[in-house]
Amino acid sequence: MTTTPSAGVRTHAHPDGGAADAPMTHAQIMRALSGLLLGLFCAILSSTVVTNALPRIISDLGGGQSAYTWVVTSSLLAVTASTPLWGKLADQFSKKILVQSSLVIYVIGSLVAGLAQNPATLIGARVIQGLGGGGLSALAQVVLAAMISPRERGRYSGYLGATFAVATVGGPLLGGVITDTSWLGWRWCLFVGIPFAIVALIVLQRTLDLPVAKRRVKVDWAGAFFVTAAVCTLLIWVTFADATYDWLSWQTYTLVGAAIVLTLIFLFVETKASEPIIPLRLFRNPTITLASLASLFVGIALFAGTVFFSQYFQLARGDSPTRSGIMTIPFIAGLFVSSTVSGRIITRTGKWKGWLLSGGVLLTAGLALLGTLRYDTSYLYIAFCMALMGLGVGMTLQNLVLCTQNQVSAGDLGAASSTVTFFRSLGGAVGVSVLGSVLTTRIGHYARETITRLGPQDRAAAAQASGGGRIPDLAALPGAVRTWLEGSYGHAIGDIFMYVAPVALLGFLVTLFIKEVPLRATSGLAQAAEEKPDRTS
Repeated sequence: MTTTPSAGVRTHAHPDGGAADAPMTHAQIMRALSGLLLGLFCAILSSTVVTNALPRIISDLGGGQSAYTWVVTSSLLAVTASTPLWGKLADQFSKKILVQSSLVIYVIGSLVAGLAQNPATLIGARVIQGLGGGGLSALAQVVLAAMISPRERGRYSGYLGATFAVATVGGPLLGGVITDTSWLGWRWCLFVGIPFAIVALIVLQRTLDLPVAKRRVKVDWAGAFFVTAAVCTLLIWVTFADATYDWLSWQTYTLVGAAIVLTLIFLFVETKASEPIIPLRLFRNPTITLASLASLFVGIALFAGTVFFSQYFQLARGDSPTRSGIMTIPFIAGLFVSSTVSGRIITRTGKWKGWLLSGGVLLTAGLALLGTLRYDTSYLYIAFCMALMGLGVGMTLQNLVLCTQNQVSAGDLGAASSTVTFFRSLGGAVGVSVLGSVLTTRIGHYARETITRLGPQDRAAAAQASGGGRIPDLAALPGAVRTWLEGSYGHAIGDIFMYVAPVALLGFLVTLFIKEVPLRATSGLAQAAEEKPDRTS
């Protein structure tokens, strides 16, 4: 058995189905990753490009805060439920074909979303988009692990982080410009990712060449069904709790009980499945268990924090979709810098835990400071807080995946990587749903508390603007009513960030117990070649 501290291995297949273990140059790795990064860009763009357009989209389609929340959570739900399945398929099937299939699903979902005429159709289309996006997000990590050793992976994980940052900052800006351009409109926010996806398909066909696994494909459909049913039931509960029924009610007891039963059935199915989508034996490793739990908390903090930025800038400060995108640049800049710099330093030193802990501290601090937001808070203060949050996210996300991949065999790379991603997406979906419901309640609370400050004539306009649960059109409101409503939104969204800060702190506390294990110097493909004939990547 030999190992090599090379960046990766050549990815052409031998006649016997194995993989050559000759070192790849940086240029060869980047060529192989080019289409993959473009596909990942599409997946991220599908969620970020509509961020600043959502208030206008939901208003035009006649939806309210619940529809706003579900447009986001439906996509996260699909990503969450499908990620383990994509990861497991990657351990058994052609990774290249899986990535291309994800892109095709994404294109179909984008077309349907762009043609939607009501919130229900849009939400359904976002589910299709999420299925494709879940594959692209999970498979990007799996392919990277297959080609590049953990020791060298920090550098290339930085490129994933950079792609995430570019798509995250470019998406809202692009979406804002499209929405504000009269001859385009918000529908083109949903179409704009299609050309990128088609180009990614072509590039992947030419550049990504991985050995095809010589294994019979066994899909754990029962496991996929029960994990999806459990997650859906949980999200239905948290979405409608407090709005349609009380948190403590028979509906809550029924839905929570059903979610628990479905989860127990899922766990039982996984113990019997020959190829479970989430191998429970992985959790015997403390690192994987702790990284998954930390990813759950980080997912809540990341998605819940970023989703409400657009509502804050547009509904609490009256900014346009374009300006709203520009306002979030400090967050993206922090993410971009920390993910690329930390990745390169980790590759050089092999040390990753310090970055993970620092990220947790910065993320918690940024969210806690954002908890003081009001509609008239200084933008310089907001920019500083968003930068702290971005720095924390960039140091945290990739390293939780990296420490997990470093602990598993080549045959479990897909399942382990997707498990961490699953918990991150689950946290995001649940967090956005719960906090979306809480936000509605807090807005109503502050609106009722301050409405007495309005004159008698303005109160009628205020009641109409805040009634029906619809996203208000601030430009059509009288000045005093607009300021009153902006104040309610600003204070309520500040509360949301304050509620999320302790969750980020929990994620940090969990990472304290993750043991730093030296990063391996062999890639997944080379590791698989060493493990043959027992396992095949």
